[in-house]
Amino acid sequence: MILTRAILTAALLAVAACSPEEPPSSAPSTTLAPTTGSTTAVNTHLTVEGRVVNATLNDSAAARDFASLLPLTLNLGDFHDSERISDLPRRLSTTDAPESADPKAGDLAFYAPWGNLASYYRDAPPASGVVVLGHLADGGAEVLATAGRVTIELAR
Repeated sequence: MILTRAILTAALLAVAACSPEEPPSSAPSTTLAPTTGSTTAVNTHLTVEGRVVNATLNDSAAARDFASLLPLTLNLGDFHDSERISDLPRRLSTTDAPESADPKAGDLAFYAPWGNLASYYRDAPPASGVVVLGHLADGGAEVLATAGRVTIELAR
């Protein structure tokens, strides 16, 4: 009986020690050069037919590699009534990238099998080879829905 109480007490203390007292806070994103190796997102902007759309790239190897290509001017074509696509000058690193993604409207992604950039203006089904690079600010997906040409630059 004493041994059982001791084990229960030790287990309760271990659970209490592992429980957070406060929810974790999220740090704000800041602009930085993509080659710093830090874990902070990179802010960019896209110019689409004179309109500026802000976007934030995540801290993946593919997103950092994409940022190293900027600035880029790309001609976009429609694909499956859900995304605008364009070839990139070269393939991006997919080191540590998940095998698939479930792209949502506003996502910027790299489609590894074809080596192209995809900007989603509608949600799309999960797909193998999709590596999400970042996300457009509110309203950006609608602007890209009919865009023919886009210039993407690091935000200054």
